[in-house]
Amino acid sequence: MPPHNSSAITVGIVAGEMSGDQLGAGLIKALRKHWPSARFVGIGGPAMIEAGCESLFPIDRLSVMGIFAVLGRLRELLNIRKTLKQRFLDEKIDVFIGIDSPDFNLPVEGFLKTHGIKTVHYVSPTVWAWRQKRVFKIRRDVDLMLTLLPFEADFYKRFDVPVKFVGHPFATDIDSKIDHDRAKRYWEFAPADKVVAVLPGSRGGELKYMGPLFLETMRLIAIMSPQTKFIVPLANDQRRHQFELQLKQLNTELPIQLVDGHAREVMAGADYVLATSGTVTLEAMLLKRPMVVAFSWGAITHAILSPLVKNKFIALPNLLADEEIAPEFLQENARPEVLARALFGLMQDPQRCKTMQARFGEIHDQLNMNASEQAAAAIAGLLEKQASSAGEGVVNAG
Repeated sequence: MPPHNSSAITVGIVAGEMSGDQLGAGLIKALRKHWPSARFVGIGGPAMIEAGCESLFPIDRLSVMGIFAVLGRLRELLNIRKTLKQRFLDEKIDVFIGIDSPDFNLPVEGFLKTHGIKTVHYVSPTVWAWRQKRVFKIRRDVDLMLTLLPFEADFYKRFDVPVKFVGHPFATDIDSKIDHDRAKRYWEFAPADKVVAVLPGSRGGELKYMGPLFLETMRLIAIMSPQTKFIVPLANDQRRHQFELQLKQLNTELPIQLVDGHAREVMAGADYVLATSGTVTLEAMLLKRPMVVAFSWGAITHAILSPLVKNKFIALPNLLADEEIAPEFLQENARPEVLARALFGLMQDPQRCKTMQARFGEIHDQLNMNASEQAAAAIAGLLEKQASSAGEGVVNAG
């Protein structure tokens, strides 16, 4: 029976990228309200480490994107996973929480469940969008799926997967009435400036394709609207160096400001956002920023994966609304002239921007459920149920 109210409880937890690190930190803090002296061990980034997680490997060793990038690092990833499995068994963890990164975490969850350890997956993989047959493996290997989005929970219920929709932590963290003018002044922009926040991706594989695409888009926007200024947050020193090389290759002067990190604050101070599809589009939506979204990857990867994709949209705001609120463009449709035309169109249509922002506000309210607290309560409930079942078993055996 797990010691759910004792200092002996140990939680295995793995986040595979920086967005998961933020979710993990919030979850750790919320779980400490249930288990004040619990230990957390696994893989996390700076936020999780600060919250008290013992990280056995740097989080960036798991942040890979694309088939060939994974293949190039396959041996290392398998070794990390093997080491973690054994460490979790040695530690006799009471529960394992995999945060996103399903290709890495789901096999860990399956292995640990066969050893009697409760497993939780926090942030649903896009099983509702592509490779839907994974749901049967999830049903076998995961004791509790925690989803951030409501339509995800509906999908799992159809397949009898234990699931709870907890809302999205970002919806609680981000003020629904953020002071845009103040945020704009923070980055030393004048009120009359038209400011576009450009987010080409936080991973090297994303930036490889999206950086040149967005730079060329910026060049065209600068021609269409010479008063426009651009601000680009880069996730770390490696991404900044990568983007600076791409900017140098463009060989064009642009009114562009590069920022180390602070993507959320950058978007808060911008008038418009040009973003790579991903979690950042959710943040832009919660900040009520009119946006254009795009995504492009390698031709071979696209040829292999695109037949498996089932959903109509790529941008999270559009998925949540089940309609295209924000213009989005995928692969061959994601061309500089198309993106520039869409972004310039928003600049010229204030009413469309207001309509977009109103819809964003409605979705914000739907997602604001204090997700970290909800997730922690669900995990605690899972172990309470296990403890109760074990107790009943002892009584019945007697």
